[in-house]
Amino acid sequence: MNDDLELIVQRCREGDELAWEALVRRFQGRVFGLALHYLRSREEARDAAQEVFIRVWRGLPTFQQDASFLPWLLRITRTTSIDHLRRRKARPPAQDLLVEDMHDLGDPAPRPDELFETQSRRSLVHRALQQIGDMHREILQLQEIQELPLNEVARILQIPEGTAKSRASRARAELARSVVRLQGQGEL
Repeated sequence: MNDDLELIVQRCREGDELAWEALVRRFQGRVFGLALHYLRSREEARDAAQEVFIRVWRGLPTFQQDASFLPWLLRITRTTSIDHLRRRKARPPAQDLLVEDMHDLGDPAPRPDELFETQSRRSLVHRALQQIGDMHREILQLQEIQELPLNEVARILQIPEGTAKSRASRARAELARSVVRLQGQGEL
């Protein structure tokens, strides 16, 4: 864990509210993004993110200072999101939302043509991600989007590192096939 993060975590453990605010601000985007990946609903992802930070706050006293904070945080996010999915299955929503309505993938590029092209590519990859298996989507989310090293991905998913490596390779291949298939259907 880097020094400033270690200091922030220690100050949070001591009850420093400003340190807690700094910690939340630093990681809220990643937590929300991962929750959104699992839940596919902005509202549910916001709720899950709040729950994650409540769990983090409660878990800080037992957090091992020598452990990596980000993987610990992402494991909590994953578990919380899966809990939300289980609750959703117990009481499904009254109406499904379109994927396009759930994601605002805006790009700060000033030119509209660049914005359109970037959004088209992201949309294509997002649709392709929705067509691959959950296990492969999860591996890609953790390794490629959350930028976790393979050993941390394996630890979070509770699988051997070699298994994580082979699944990541198959996941990228499946994603590529899905993108090519969508492009062949004219979905750019």
